[in-house]
Amino acid sequence: MTQGERRIPARRTVLGAAGATVLGASTALAAGTGTAQAAAAERGEDRTPGPGHGYRSLPVPTVIGHRGASGYRPEHTLGSYRHALDLGAHVVEQDLVPTRDGHLVCRHENDITGTTDVADHPEFASRRTTKTVDGVALTGWFTEDFTLAELKTLRAKERIPATRQENTLYDGRWTIPTIEEVLRWAEDEGRRRGREVWLHVETKHPSYFRSLGLGLEERLAKLLRRYGRHRANSPVFLQSFEPSSIQRLAKLVDAPGVVLLSGAASRPWDFVEAGDPRTVADLVTPEGLRWIASYAQGIGPTLDLVIPKDASGRLGTPTTLVRDAHAQGLILHPYTHRNENAFLPAEYRRGTDPTAYGDAFGSLKRYLETGIDGIFADNPDTALLAAADLAGRD
Repeated sequence: MTQGERRIPARRTVLGAAGATVLGASTALAAGTGTAQAAAAERGEDRTPGPGHGYRSLPVPTVIGHRGASGYRPEHTLGSYRHALDLGAHVVEQDLVPTRDGHLVCRHENDITGTTDVADHPEFASRRTTKTVDGVALTGWFTEDFTLAELKTLRAKERIPATRQENTLYDGRWTIPTIEEVLRWAEDEGRRRGREVWLHVETKHPSYFRSLGLGLEERLAKLLRRYGRHRANSPVFLQSFEPSSIQRLAKLVDAPGVVLLSGAASRPWDFVEAGDPRTVADLVTPEGLRWIASYAQGIGPTLDLVIPKDASGRLGTPTTLVRDAHAQGLILHPYTHRNENAFLPAEYRRGTDPTAYGDAFGSLKRYLETGIDGIFADNPDTALLAAADLAGRD
């Protein structure tokens, strides 16, 4: 499929979500009675969004713009975040890494080689180096070797240009935002749109940065307090792949915490450093989930922990994770759904072009039917339409 042909489904999803918002479908999601709510009612659990604030007031399923609207704009830019809101996303995600002078900036990784034009800056050529981060050797340029002022001379660009060629149109348009800039932006956008702007903020490699004297949690907590997002009902989730980071944040602020969970055989890096033998497979047992619920309000599992794939890459039978997590009072925000064939389960791929859109709606239907509370999506408009489909709305 050619690049021109790809624009047809992309345009359909964008226009579909925009129309749904105009017609009130996004509002209707908050009062809907989809599969997730019905399953919750059977358990005697009231998950109908109520008035006021707090994460239980969010629509179910909640659509989280993954790194903004990264299916359409270079990730972790104000342009990507704003577009996610324009498409109707309920929550927008940020990943945090520090600068050398202690500012928190929004990048998926501290290695900025692939997401900025740093390689085009001869003044920073000598900063290219090799580091071991969470046991993995990486060569490139790293945020902790730059001051904020230096990072602000760089421009953001598309991370996977071979897959998302259209996104390269926006290369160089935006700088790297700090989380403080995002907090201010969220306040301004909230006033302009007449509603709270929810954020989903992740601490990246917290043990690694703490070893460098650049602890993330205290810096983040200070900013959350400054901007009034430190309370239990504040419009923000705090997430990390390291449980100890969420435990540390829980002692500093009352905002809801979410423990991210990768492959079943993997171990959180803080467990590796502490000699804790538990794997993610241990954490998704009833006992492990009970432990997580003692300090967090949710989990963010990889989608494979919700519905595993077989050897051919096709979806199998859902696990009991949704039921077991809900039994502990935990919400589930799995990651990450993308529209391109390369990222979809095998049975939902269409054609042979890995960069073309497949049957994203079919894939989303399978995941949403499990009763998950939300989903991270690179294409939030597609996820919103899938949620409306599930609830029987046009």
